[in-house]
Amino acid sequence: MIETERNKRKTDRAWNTLYQRLDEEGLLSGGPASPFRGLAWRGGAAAAIALLCLLVSVAYLSRPGQDADPNLLTRQNSETATALVTTLEDGSVVYLAGNASLMYPEHFSSDRREVSLQGNALFDIAGNRKRPFVIETEDTRIEVLGTAFNVKSNGSSPFELSVQRGEVKVTLKKNGQDIHVKAGETVTLLSRRLQLSTTPDPALFDRYTERIRFKDEKLGNILRVINLQNPDIRLETTPELWDRTLTVTFSNDTPEAMAELICLALDLKKTRQDNTILLFN
Repeated sequence: MIETERNKRKTDRAWNTLYQRLDEEGLLSGGPASPFRGLAWRGGAAAAIALLCLLVSVAYLSRPGQDADPNLLTRQNSETATALVTTLEDGSVVYLAGNASLMYPEHFSSDRREVSLQGNALFDIAGNRKRPFVIETEDTRIEVLGTAFNVKSNGSSPFELSVQRGEVKVTLKKNGQDIHVKAGETVTLLSRRLQLSTTPDPALFDRYTERIRFKDEKLGNILRVINLQNPDIRLETTPELWDRTLTVTFSNDTPEAMAELICLALDLKKTRQDNTILLFN
């Protein structure tokens, strides 16, 4: 999913920064680790063959008076300056903005992938024409086959959806109006009608990836998201380490620095060959 431009840091400076951060988080002293760790992140995202990108703005999690489904999981980002990144069962990636919540099943059904969102989020959906991805909002239903998009649902502004890559179908529940939104386009709910326009600020997608946080996320998923954002250098790990979990924040660092910090946090080693960095025990 993104374009990137990197500035390499000197090795000594990177190590000093990493050790300082680990010390602050209690990882070197044996103290309690903070749920946030600083790591490098670059502002663009590289498109993956199976994934597309779109941006939507929605206000919905559960209707007033409706009991929460005990079979659904909820991810909530209590931070305001960091996007919380979650990888769903099908490989789709969701970047939750501050104070946003996502409700989703642990296992999707065989024919549909359905979630509910409250707040703003960037979705990067794994393509699967046989299993449409559906986002339910208070006013609309959003159906995607494979795309990346931003969703806003803070309740203080009207519904809005902007598509970065791919195409989505938005249906207004009250009157059945539907509209197809393509890359570079934005749909807004105004005067009870969906209105299409050119996306005024394409940079809005990049804001979700400037500072991101993973909470108890599998290492394999973390590396996958890093690679989507940084196509020139790949971070990989051995199969037995894929399910190791980590809580970490990436902010304005290089892939090399990310690899260093992950290794120090999980007591791993690394080796580099050409443009691939391998993390191992």
